Amino acid sequence: MRPVPTIALRPTTEADLEFVTSSEWAPENARFVQPWTLEEHRAAIVHPDVAHRIVEAPGAHPAAGYVILRGLAGPHRSVELKRVVLQPKGLGLGRECVRQLKRMAFRDLRAHRFWLDVKSLNTRALALYQSEGFVEEGRLRESVRILGMGEEAGYDSLVVMSLLDREYQARLAMGLEGAAS
Repeated sequence: MRPVPTIALRPTTEADLEFVTSSEWAPENARFVQPWTLEEHRAAIVHPDVAHRIVEAPGAHPAAGYVILRGLAGPHRSVELKRVVLQPKGLGLGRECVRQLKRMAFRDLRAHRFWLDVKSLNTRALALYQSEGFVEEGRLRESVRILGMGEEAGYDSLVVMSLLDREYQARLAMGLEGAAS
């Protein structure tokens, strides 16, 4: 059994944006996100309703990816996990990242609802979110175009999922959230 990595989330800076955009446009990532422009990321890192963070994995991967949360200032306490992009795959960084983001949403931001949408073709992410307690709420059928090699490659559906604060608290009580930090 490999050790669970320890990651840190730090605010994204202007100096990080080249890494962010190159990570987002990498072929293994671009098919699962709707890439943003540099200007969109630049606006997000200073927006009070957004938490744009660099994922650091000490050691071999000081900048392992980035995440975006939205809805921080909303009156409904509904925080959106807008994006998770990680470069090294298969190291357990995704699970640790999702767990830290849940702690951030529920403990630090006092969210009532933590939600996301994920492309249905991203089966790896779907399985991770389900195993971390997110519940499927519905599907937006064929709502996003699949980016092909210069041609339209079809459409994919978005799966909307969420976790409520009481569900998160129950997971904590059952020891399903790992070590608290």
